[in-house]
Amino acid sequence: MRLHVANHPLIAHKLSVLRDRNTPSATFRRLVDELVTLLAYEATREVAVSETPIETPVAPTVGLTLSEPRPIVVPVLRAGLGMLEGMTRLLPTAEVGFLGMRRDDDTLEIETYANRLPDDLSGRQCFVLDPMLATGHTMVAATNYLFERGAKDVTCVCILAAPEGVSTLEAAIGERADVNVVVAAVDECLNERSYIVPGLGDAGDRLYGIVD
Repeated sequence: MRLHVANHPLIAHKLSVLRDRNTPSATFRRLVDELVTLLAYEATREVAVSETPIETPVAPTVGLTLSEPRPIVVPVLRAGLGMLEGMTRLLPTAEVGFLGMRRDDDTLEIETYANRLPDDLSGRQCFVLDPMLATGHTMVAATNYLFERGAKDVTCVCILAAPEGVSTLEAAIGERADVNVVVAAVDECLNERSYIVPGLGDAGDRLYGIVD
């Protein structure tokens, strides 16, 4: 597994505003969208391309276009939806799938309650969107779901990560697949409630409001 922390002044600035508890939801949503677009440049650095002959107004040449099969972008519901437009802005021809996941409060296991993905992901580059890589359990479940469908090339795009989540994901993946994790920052730790510290709070609630 490879971890890439995107080091850029604009990313640092937007992340600082996101962290501020006084940032309203409308501003928070807009900044997430902008921040993910910046992260997407790093996340797609190794996207598959093919040489394609083209005619410019001046002369023929050979350009690069995205290869087939198309990449697939997979937001993890619900917070990952807030990252979707920022990612597809750079990959407008990508297919979009969805994974709905939640933690069972009794067993603490991750349950998949919604799935909109192709049955066969062999040869597909997959981009998983989830704002927070905290304990790592949701991302482990999401990547396992993709592996079971044949995926071997997975990039996880997160705004923030905790060291505990990074370690959990790395241990779970092992040598099974080529996984890249792109984040804006790796924070200090998790608190007793498994929130990232200093973090930015619950990303889903700040994007969409609290749902009881």
